[in-house]
Parts: sequence; structure tokens; C-alpha cells
Amino acid sequence: MVFEDILDQVGGLGRAHVHQIIFIFVILMLSYPHVLLENFIAATPDHRCWVHILDNKTVSANDTDGLNPEALLRISIPLDTNLRPEKCRRFLHPQWELLHMNRTYTNVNESNTEPCVDGWVYDQSFFYSTIVTEWDLVCESQWLRSMAQFLLMIGSLVGGIIYSYFTDRFGRKLVFRWCFLQFAISETCVAFAPTFLVYCVLRFLSGLCITNVMTNVFLLRSEWTLPKYQAMEMSLLYSAISIGNTLLGGIAFAIQDWRTLQLAVSVPCLVLFVLSRWLIESARWLIVTNKLEEGLKLLKRVAHINGLKNIDETLNETFVKSTMQEELDAAQIKTSFFSIFRSRTLRLRICFLFFLRLVNQLSYYGLVFHLQHWGSNIYLLQVLFGVTTLLSRYTAFVTLICMGRRTNQLLFMSLMGFFILAATFVPQEMQILRASLAILGAGASACVSTTLSIHSTELTPTIFRATNGALQTIAARSGASLAPLLMTLVMFYAPLPWIIYGLLPFPAGFLVMLLPETKNQSLPNTMQHVENE
Repeated sequence: MVFEDILDQVGGLGRAHVHQIIFIFVILMLSYPHVLLENFIAATPDHRCWVHILDNKTVSANDTDGLNPEALLRISIPLDTNLRPEKCRRFLHPQWELLHMNRTYTNVNESNTEPCVDGWVYDQSFFYSTIVTEWDLVCESQWLRSMAQFLLMIGSLVGGIIYSYFTDRFGRKLVFRWCFLQFAISETCVAFAPTFLVYCVLRFLSGLCITNVMTNVFLLRSEWTLPKYQAMEMSLLYSAISIGNTLLGGIAFAIQDWRTLQLAVSVPCLVLFVLSRWLIESARWLIVTNKLEEGLKLLKRVAHINGLKNIDETLNETFVKSTMQEELDAAQIKTSFFSIFRSRTLRLRICFLFFLRLVNQLSYYGLVFHLQHWGSNIYLLQVLFGVTTLLSRYTAFVTLICMGRRTNQLLFMSLMGFFILAATFVPQEMQILRASLAILGAGASACVSTTLSIHSTELTPTIFRATNGALQTIAARSGASLAPLLMTLVMFYAPLPWIIYGLLPFPAGFLVMLLPETKNQSLPNTMQHVENE
């Protein structure tokens, strides 16, 4: 495998590579926060039933006997088991006798109450406007709240299957630009959705593309990068995701109207799409897929940007053909999606990587999709999660220098499981400690995610790398979809979902030791290279 030697000749980590890294950094920073946007635009504030005697502005003081709002609330809304006003029911008629009772009255006859037939009143002190308050996604309709997030995940599942084939067939850049355009348009249109149904459809269309946007830019960078720079670049690009998540917490705090927030994070993506024409296609993919002339042209272009003016004398078709003859011969063999499973070695690698990715994302999204479980100030928690995962990206980079891919994943998988289990059994009263352990668990997951992405790329041949990326996306979205689904187990035992989130990383960490070590090794280009390993 000598493509790395050609990359070294055209400048290694030169000016052209730095420009591409910076641009992709910005793309990741602005696109990934859309995955977690429902934490804010679908947040559920405190609410109660609308009642005529309390919330009708035309009611005079004479009609209420001059009672203060606290007294009117007591006679209008029953209390729940936690001695707080019920969120989903109200008294059929004002219970005036409750004003003269010295003790708290919670034994309410069901026949004396009714659902919130006139709507709800929401506390706007923390969340001014969300899709929950606009379309009343509470009480018997609260299951609709998670529908949008679920459709986003399902969309990414379907999109990963569809677009990964096109990526290996038509190139990384072309499919990336199409997905990025669809993503930017659909996310911008979400801000103008007139109904919840339209909102869900637009989020599904966005989900079809969002993970493919990120998968393709990672492919573009990994296939232009020398092995000795892989860990550094991947850690840097993953840090863009963490910075984006941190910025999301600050922006959401500043803009508490969900439509304005949606528009503020979507419009910049339209601008980035226009600029994305300057991205450089993968020369490795072009050569391996028998587009030698186009690949050679790109290599010379990169060399010129890097300041190598005399490269034309040494970099020509004869040189590339002689040094990559094996890869060019392999490109003549037509492959299909199912070819990736014909090799026993590659099949086992794909299965192991699939399980590792599913477990990591299941535990991670179990933490970040339920910020309100760890504390009331989700804006601060979002920022803390983002800062911690950012530091974890560089922690992964440092540890990857000192240890191999396998040892790194084993270490941080185990730490992630430990932190989640510890946070699960810390008493509710120790909220700061619980939140801190959850944040550390997310940080350990970020370390695993960074290393796993590098390891997965280095284990897969070029001709199947995007297809494997699609399978990894399916695993990731499956884990993300299962995370909220597991929360239904709280009806049997409250800590059960968190126990599952915490236990699964341990077997997954030991499973990674069955994969080969790839530190400082060249990327495989063909199936034969995998078999030879």
C-alpha cells in the first residue's frame, strides 16, 4: 500500500490540508448540534390546566371574592402525590371548602375532576416557547414529544443505508454536497412549520442527511491523511462536535423562542453549502475506482497549493500506475453491498464494530437525551457536557499516542460504565455529584467514539469504507433510538434503564480486544489487504 507515499510527495500535512480541516471543522461544529436540538425546542416546562376563575383575564375581583392566585389555584387544581398541582387534571367546580381546611387535601375523588379540556398554562420563566407549548404535547399527548427525535433517528438510519451506496459509487464530495443542501433546506423550513405533522416530516428529511454529512467529511479527511496524523486530525474534528454542543447551550439560553433558535442554527448551514464547492474530492477513492486521470489532477492541485511547483515532473500516470498497480487491478473487480460480508475476516470486523458503536451510542444518548434527569438547568448541563467531551477528544488524542486503539477503547469503555452506574445509585439529594458523574460518563463515551472512528476507518478497505460507515451509522442510530425506548422500563424498576446503560460497556470493552491493532499502519485499499493481515 503506497498511496501514503504519494500523499507524502504532495505535501503531507500542508496548506491545502489545513484549509480543508478548518472548513470541515466549521461544518461539524454547526451541523451536529441539530441532533440534540430537541433538548431545547422540545423541552417540557412546568404546566397545569387552564381554569376560568384563575386564568380568564375578564374575571373580576368580585367573582373571586378577592382571593389571591395561590388560594384560587388550591380550589381549582388538585394536588398530586408529591403535593404539587396536578399537571393533567382540574376540579370540575371550585372546591371552596378547601380554603377552610388546615391540612393538605390530596384524597380527591376522580369523579370531581376532569382533564384539561380548555388547554394548559405553561411556566415561561425557563422556556419561553417550545414545540410542547405551541402544540400542547403534554399529558395524553406527551408521547408525541419523543416522536420528532425518533423520526430524526429513523431518518438517519434510512439515509445511512441509501446514501452510503451512492458515496462509494459516485464519490464523497458529490453525495456530501447533496446531503448538506437537503439538510440545510429542511432544517431552515422547520422554523416555519405550521403544524406538528409538518415539523415531524421536515425533521425526518433532515435526519436522512445529517449523519451522512458528517460521515462523508470524515471520509474525505481520513483518505487525505497520512497514518501518523490520523489520531490528531480525528481528535480535532471530533472536538468541533463538542464545541458545537457547548455553543448550543449558550445560544439556546440566549434565544428561548424555538422558531428563532431553529432559524439561528440553520441559516449558517445554507451559507456553508455555497462555500462547500471548494472541498477536494478523495484522490484515493478516485484512483481505487479507476478514475486515475481525475485523481492525478487533484493530487497535482493539492501539491501546487502546498507550494510544490515542480511536482509535474515526478507525479504522472506512469508513476501512479507503477506504485498502485495492485489497487488498480482490484478496482476492475465489480463489488456489491453484500461483497463486504463475503470475507470472513472482514465480516467479523464489521460485526464487532457494529456492536461497539451501538453500545457506545446507546449509553451516550441515554445520558444526553435526558438532561432534565440530572438537573433542572439544562442550559448549564448542555455547556458542561460539551466542554467535558471537548476535553475528552484531546484526552483520546494523548492516550492514542501512548497506547494502541484497542487498549484505549477498553479503558474508556470501562470508565464510561463505571461512571453511569455510580451516578445511578447516588441519592437524588446529591444532585451535583450525580450530574458530575453523568458528565464524566459522557466524556468517557466521547473518548471511545473518537478512537472507534479511527479504528473503524483503519480496519476497512477503501472500496467498502463508506459502506462500513453506513453500517456504523445504522449501529449508532439504533443505539440512539433504543436509548429513549429503554426508559419505558422505569415502570418496572426506576434505575433499570441506567443499569443497562452502565453494564453494556464492560463486555463491549473486552470484545474490542478481538480486533487487530492498527496504530501507525497504512489504510487497507482492497479486500486482499484485509485478508493478508
